[in-house]
Amino acid sequence: MEARKVAIIGGTGVGERLIEGGGEPVSCDTQFGRMTGLERGGVLMVARHGPEHKVAPHKVDYRANAVGLRELGVEFCLSSAAVGSVNPDFHPGLLVVCSDFIDLNPNKKTLFDDEVRHTDFSAPFDPAARAALLQDGVRDGGVYVGVLGPRYETPAEVQYLRTIGGDVVGMTAASEAISMREAGVRYACLAVVTNFAAGLSEQPLSHAEVDSAMRESLPEVVAVLRQAARRLQESG
Repeated sequence: MEARKVAIIGGTGVGERLIEGGGEPVSCDTQFGRMTGLERGGVLMVARHGPEHKVAPHKVDYRANAVGLRELGVEFCLSSAAVGSVNPDFHPGLLVVCSDFIDLNPNKKTLFDDEVRHTDFSAPFDPAARAALLQDGVRDGGVYVGVLGPRYETPAEVQYLRTIGGDVVGMTAASEAISMREAGVRYACLAVVTNFAAGLSEQPLSHAEVDSAMRESLPEVVAVLRQAARRLQESG
């Protein structure tokens, strides 16, 4: 039986690590732009923010990535996402397989700008992709709140996000999940808690703090993603 095609989209820190080892360049032109990545070991790897992390979260072309993966025959996409915690039980260093999301992004871009089509999100993240990510040391379940960024949240916003049921907050995975579902690519996200959000932390937030926390978690995150990709390939 032919192995399923799997992609990994690496977020902050992870994307650069995934493409370090090189591979076969892959690209696909879509009506939304070009998707680029590397294929190695039968897995397509994409750095969400580009090779040198130069693409801000609100500038990532989620639609191009989703349609490009679909056109390349990818069935499953796994991703990593650096997040802040709005729930005191979700401490820095925790890895979370997200189970739901709340999308607070304005001006949402959709694959269906020119037609009326409504997409079901009863299971916001694909169950099989989630199951592949559930490994030792990884928390099962958490609500991801998607915001536009690139700024961090205020203490009052963080309090509100917790009130409406959020556990972690980030700027990428909700938009990515929507585009992937609209494109028909089965998607799940491994959230990496890098810090407590504003109001839960006494320290000002900075991207340097996020980078530092991601470097500490990087070996475990990459190992979980690669093992999950193998599981999905072998289940084909």
